[in-house]
Amino acid sequence: MTDKVIENNQVTVMGEIISNFSYSHEIFGEGFYMVDVKVQRLSESFDVIPLMVSERLIDVNADYKGKYICVNGQFRSYNRHEERKNRLVLSVFAREIEFADEIEESSKTNQIYLDGYICKEPIYRKTPLGREIADVLLAVNRPYGKSDYIPCICWGRNARYASSFHVGERCAIWGRIQSREYMKKLDEEHAEKRVAFEVSVSKMELVEAQEEEQEEQQPL
Repeated sequence: MTDKVIENNQVTVMGEIISNFSYSHEIFGEGFYMVDVKVQRLSESFDVIPLMVSERLIDVNADYKGKYICVNGQFRSYNRHEERKNRLVLSVFAREIEFADEIEESSKTNQIYLDGYICKEPIYRKTPLGREIADVLLAVNRPYGKSDYIPCICWGRNARYASSFHVGERCAIWGRIQSREYMKKLDEEHAEKRVAFEVSVSKMELVEAQEEEQEEQQPL
C-alpha cells in the first residue's frame, strides 16, 4: 500500500546547492534540515527550490555550497501558522541524494508527477495579452491518512481543459516545480518580498472512475 501511495508523488531535481543547512524539525529522534537548490530552466533563468533532507542521508554540518546534486523524492506541504492564519509551505522531501561533478545540458533537471484529487474549484482567467491561465489545487494522498496540497498552474489548452474540472475528480499531472517572487502587502505602507512555489503543468489528464475501480479490484 505504502509503495503505491509513494508512486503518486514523484519528483526529480538536479541543481546546485546555494545555501547552508538550517534546522527544520525532528521526528522520533531524526532531525530534518532545509537547504536551497538552484535549478536551471531551459531559458537563462532558474528556480530556487527548497529541499528537506534527513540528517541520516547527508552530513548537515558540512558546507556543500557550489556542489551539484541529484535528488529523488516527493513534493510536500504543511501549514505554518503566521499572521493569524495558516500559510502553505512547500518543499521537496528527499528520499535519495547523489552528488555529481556537473549537470549535462541535456539532463531533465526538474520533473514532477502527481496523481491526486481536485480539492478546490479551478480558477480560470486571461492575462491582459489574452494568455489563458488556470490555477488548480491538487490533494495528493500520503500514507497514514495525510495529504499534501499542491498548487498547480496551467497555460493555454491545459488551462481551458482544467477550467472544466470539478472538486473530487482525480487528476494526473506532469510538469516541473517553479519558484516565483511576489510582493506581499503587509499594510498600507509596507510590503515584503516572498517566494511562492507551484507546479507548472506540461501535461494533465483526468483519471476515469472506471480505472480507479479496476485498481481497487486488483488482488494485493
